[in-house]
Amino acid sequence: MLTFRRALVAAAFFLTIFYLISSSSSNPPSATTPAVPKADADVETAKHASTTAVTDKSSSGANAAQQNPQGQRPIQDMSRMTLYEKLAYQFPYDVESKFPAYIWQTWKWTPAHGEFNFRDQEATWTQQHPGFIHEVITDKVAVHLIRLLYASVPEVVEAYNALPLPVLKADFFRYLILLARGGIYSDIDTYAIRSAVEWIPDSVPKDAIGLVIGIEADPDRPDWKEWYSRRIQFCQWTIQSKPGHPVLREVVSRITNVTLAMKRNGTLRGVVDKNVIEFTGPALWTDVIFEYFNDQRYFDMTHSAGSIDWKNFTGMEASKRVGDVVVLPITSFSPGVGQMGAKEYDDPMAFVKHDFEGTWKPESERHIGENK
Repeated sequence: MLTFRRALVAAAFFLTIFYLISSSSSNPPSATTPAVPKADADVETAKHASTTAVTDKSSSGANAAQQNPQGQRPIQDMSRMTLYEKLAYQFPYDVESKFPAYIWQTWKWTPAHGEFNFRDQEATWTQQHPGFIHEVITDKVAVHLIRLLYASVPEVVEAYNALPLPVLKADFFRYLILLARGGIYSDIDTYAIRSAVEWIPDSVPKDAIGLVIGIEADPDRPDWKEWYSRRIQFCQWTIQSKPGHPVLREVVSRITNVTLAMKRNGTLRGVVDKNVIEFTGPALWTDVIFEYFNDQRYFDMTHSAGSIDWKNFTGMEASKRVGDVVVLPITSFSPGVGQMGAKEYDDPMAFVKHDFEGTWKPESERHIGENK
């Protein structure tokens, strides 16, 4: 028979067991606190702090995020950040992520419009990349898209709207869309000869590459300055990248700052077509890439034989890897041009054909064969 004393002892026993079970199943507060990836935290502490470096240190932020899937970045006060830091915070770079399956192109009309006259070229990108999201962005849509993607960085939107020439906006858009979303950008007058899956050699791990570029010009002639702006010039009519790459971040930051400075001092309207190459085009693109190759924030230069410059790329016939960048030879994006060592369209390294139709110019000024 259950007496009062026995009942009291039994109750105490069950309460003790319940307490021990509940205590053992609880985690200490530090174990449930979301961890902030180091790559994102660095934005607050260092000017031009990259969210990802080329070395093995670049994976720390990604690993932290994988170990803490519930972790979230706290809202930051961006008022004291530089533009570069704002872009790093808004569009973090993870070299170990996959290349997004996007193809971005721009034109006055979409393929659904009757006046769209690049159907053959546009179709090759879809055919070579089944499963990719392929978008042809019109000028009107581009304005709204930039406002959406860069709403938290209004100076970028202001700079885009202030650019006085269509070609400047066309150049700026490709950098902006790749920085924010990644994928492939290619001019509307290009043909995809081979899938982007083949652009990176099998010997190179894709989780170590964040940017794929090609050589546009390698003019081995004494008068090269009369024809090209740089001895080695990198192509920007076709680019593949992962979101947030530091090269794109620097290009966007530089164009924005220069544009807004020129707007303030009243010189922006004086920009003409001949200034485009240096302002937003392949000269700027090439300069920033070479600066990146020699930037000690991303590369260990202590054992380097010297600076990386045009001599490292002239005459190359196969791809080269520099950190997290794959550089393709001139044949890859400029096959069939008949000069500078470029081979024909059927070469295994020929990936993209460019018609050079000057699509950024008015109809009356455009003709086939003219380079930008």
